[in-house]
Amino acid sequence: MTRLPPWIRQPLKTDRQYGAVQQVLSKLALHTVCRSAHCPNQQECWNRGTATFMILGQTCTRACQFCNVTTGRPTAPEADEPQRVAAAAQTMKLQHVVITSVTRDDLPDGGAGHFAATIAAVRAVLPGALVEVLTPDFGGDKAALDIVLEAKPDVFNHNLETVRRLQSEVRPQASYDRSLGVLRHAAAFPVRLAVKSGLMVGLGETDAELLEAFRDLRATGCELLTVGQYLRPCEGKRPVARFVTPEEFEQLAAAARQMGFRNVAAGPLVRSSYRAEELAAV
Repeated sequence: MTRLPPWIRQPLKTDRQYGAVQQVLSKLALHTVCRSAHCPNQQECWNRGTATFMILGQTCTRACQFCNVTTGRPTAPEADEPQRVAAAAQTMKLQHVVITSVTRDDLPDGGAGHFAATIAAVRAVLPGALVEVLTPDFGGDKAALDIVLEAKPDVFNHNLETVRRLQSEVRPQASYDRSLGVLRHAAAFPVRLAVKSGLMVGLGETDAELLEAFRDLRATGCELLTVGQYLRPCEGKRPVARFVTPEEFEQLAAAARQMGFRNVAAGPLVRSSYRAEELAAV
């Protein structure tokens, strides 16, 4: 594996909150992207009493070259999972609940109904909390997308992940223009919500290509942006092409803000749902 620069390394320490989060997730048999994706911020987030719930199982129908989640044939969705997510969010006293999923191309609606049910279940027990969803592209199916949007999440996130030139290599079953279309549709939806997306750096892109992707995202109506360092999750995945310095991340963030993004989080350890409540608050 590539040696990490000093600004990437994180102290591995846990406290009482970490154990409490772990206990809740275990008791309710819930998955998190924190663990399934080998997120480098798991210790920090769980120590703060937060986690990002991953619904619809832990087996994905796609094989993206940046992701650690297992690819294969998923099992059927669990009917009571929305209620279990809601119970966990309530126990953890979350004020900003982030829900993501594996991609489920095997389901007629791509899992959109399960997202809507989970949003509704969380709202029922935590009416004052903000709900953020990070969804797949649903194959570009706008009817499926509308099922999620009609459930009225406060933040709708769908990641572009990388620049146009690298999409077919990094996300072979996805599409740059399809993802832009998902975000454009969400931004134009009659119910007002914040539209968010994210990109990784270090996959082989140039800064010029990143700025082009920023402009494309902003043109869809996307207003919240995350930019983070790609880290190879395991052997067999795409190698890291470069490590971007904290100073370079600051420059990228400044450029994005000049394009009109309402808020930008950019840094080596920034991830889609990392401190999501702070990004949405501005």
